[in-house]
Amino acid sequence: MAEIRLTRVEQGHTKIRNVPIAVTPEGFWCCPSPVVFQKTLKTQNPLNKPKPSSPPPPPPKTTVHKKQTPVTERKPTLTPSRSGIISDDQRNFITDTPGLSAPVAAERAPRPKIENLPRKVAIEFGEPGTSDMRVLLLGKQGFCVKLSVHKNVLVENSRYFADKLSEQQSSLSSLEIDDCEDVEIYVETVGLMYCKEMKQRLIKQSVSRVLRILKVAELLGFNSCMQSCLEYLEAVPWVGEEEEEKVVSSVLRLQNEGLGVTPVLKRVSSDISKSPKDTLPQIIDLVLKSNEERGRREMKSVVLKLLRENNSLPSYAGSADICNETLYNSCKSCLDSLLSLFRLAAEPGFGDKSMNSRDPVVKQIALESDNLSWLVEILVDRQAADEFALVWAGQQELATLHSKLPIVSRYHVSCITARLFVGIGRGELLPSKDTRQLLLQTWLEPLINDYSWLQHGCRSFDRKVVEEGIGRTILTLPLEEQQSILLSWLGSFLKAGDNCPNLQRAFEVWWRRTFIRPYSETQGNLFQSDSSMTPHS
Repeated sequence: MAEIRLTRVEQGHTKIRNVPIAVTPEGFWCCPSPVVFQKTLKTQNPLNKPKPSSPPPPPPKTTVHKKQTPVTERKPTLTPSRSGIISDDQRNFITDTPGLSAPVAAERAPRPKIENLPRKVAIEFGEPGTSDMRVLLLGKQGFCVKLSVHKNVLVENSRYFADKLSEQQSSLSSLEIDDCEDVEIYVETVGLMYCKEMKQRLIKQSVSRVLRILKVAELLGFNSCMQSCLEYLEAVPWVGEEEEEKVVSSVLRLQNEGLGVTPVLKRVSSDISKSPKDTLPQIIDLVLKSNEERGRREMKSVVLKLLRENNSLPSYAGSADICNETLYNSCKSCLDSLLSLFRLAAEPGFGDKSMNSRDPVVKQIALESDNLSWLVEILVDRQAADEFALVWAGQQELATLHSKLPIVSRYHVSCITARLFVGIGRGELLPSKDTRQLLLQTWLEPLINDYSWLQHGCRSFDRKVVEEGIGRTILTLPLEEQQSILLSWLGSFLKAGDNCPNLQRAFEVWWRRTFIRPYSETQGNLFQSDSSMTPHS
């Protein structure tokens, strides 16, 4: 059975502290955590302990020896129920777990001053007394760890130790490793060299701890350990984006090591020949064709959010054209379907049909209108809605059929118009003057006719935002066209009141431009100035 002897070398009062050491038939598994190391250092203070505010004196430099004199030992006695660490001034050891041996106390010898001694933890791997190599790990916080190990185990498992213990240095019996950043994991990784089933020893470990083991194993050139860590990381769930990024960055670092990193990386990348050009249309098509209201609504929100995230990534810029092409193809499909449904609903006698005959058409109109609104929202987010504004402005047949349908069947279509006006008013899309003029000419009147239903039938409808968008869109046109549209609106508003959009702000701006601050004189002066500066032939 593999055994470990763990000792604490430091002068002062002898105190016993439990340490989480586990020994298995395969060898050493885990070692004292940094917290245990720190607590041990704090609780085993020397007699002439300095004040709490004073930092501990730095440890002197530890040298590498060719040979070490073994500690005199007698037959160990097992004590399964006790565990601990004892300072070396009495040389008494108590076993930590079943399978640990307790060496006999050695004779006391005169000790030098406490300030001049480094704090040490000693660990022995394998059968006691059989080690032929000492590895000294110099860590932080003023302590070091002495490992009693076996050369053949180190050489067999580690390229690093194999190089250090080459034939030219075959007589080397002690090796010192300075500035060891992670002593705890270093000890644990060396212990894994004594285990036959490393993957089983990793099962209950956290991802962060296995990544630390992987890092040390990489430094040591411990390939079998690295492979076991990769198998663990491939199978275990990763929690959160931060942990995923740590795993991926650690695994990418090993790509040139000849290890099986591909299974881990396949979780975040694909070698399938299908490109986003093939996958994105499939996702959008599934969402658009869904008839389950809640699922469709939630997935529209999710896809919109994810596409917004993609927009913020520079690496996604190359796929922008593919995405926009997909979106416009979907818009065309929805428009064609919507126009067919309007034609069907506008047929003579459609209103006289039974409810069971009319309801599917009405529901499909609402669904296609909602789909178009969602696609427009994505296009606006991607700053690619200018072309759709032109397409929508040119839907004269749809606008003509709009007046022939009952308001309850058609008002969802006006949500699309309202979103475009809001986008223009906010500067989210910049269609040409002709497109803006045609959009108002084609769709403002249908929007006004549906306004009362929009206020009560659409949960997302915001009256103030829509009215501001309409008004600002009107004010982007030449003054004469502003006057024509606003005078027409005034007649509707004076008849319908709250059932008509309130464009008073736009009306006031137009009034001031026309009657209070006319620019015609200034414009005329500019023209004269330009004429005078133009050379005459």
